[in-house]
Amino acid sequence: MEWEWIKAYLHPELIWFLVGLVMLLLEFALPGLIIFFFGVGAWIVAGLCFFFPALAMKWQLLIFLVTSVVCLLVLRKLLKRVFFGRIVGDPSGLEYADENIGKEAMVETRIAPHAPGKIELNGTLWEAVSEHTIEADTTVRIVAKDNLTFTVKPT
Repeated sequence: MEWEWIKAYLHPELIWFLVGLVMLLLEFALPGLIIFFFGVGAWIVAGLCFFFPALAMKWQLLIFLVTSVVCLLVLRKLLKRVFFGRIVGDPSGLEYADENIGKEAMVETRIAPHAPGKIELNGTLWEAVSEHTIEADTTVRIVAKDNLTFTVKPT
């Protein structure tokens, strides 16, 4: 008797909308632009359930899976380029830009081929690796980035 009030809210369109909202919010916590498309798929099903209330659960699930996967396969590469950018001059558009590549930085702690050091860039210390031994207070050029580690070479 005390749970009777919840039946008023158990409409498929509301449930799918909330599932989509949760997935869109999860995209912020688990970035990668994948969960986003499942949220979009849930919202598409929510819209269809709103306009076609008699839509069977098996069709809801099938539409959810198909629209999510199709959106993922068709739109992910395009949206990734829009949101993350790409390197100018890269005809494939597959490489993503990092604004620090090509910039000069100052070595704070010694860098050796198998011993990472620290560089100072824009007032922040970053971990850096190099194929060369580079002493502190040397200017280096950033040639690549892997997560939060820069690859540098002496200028």
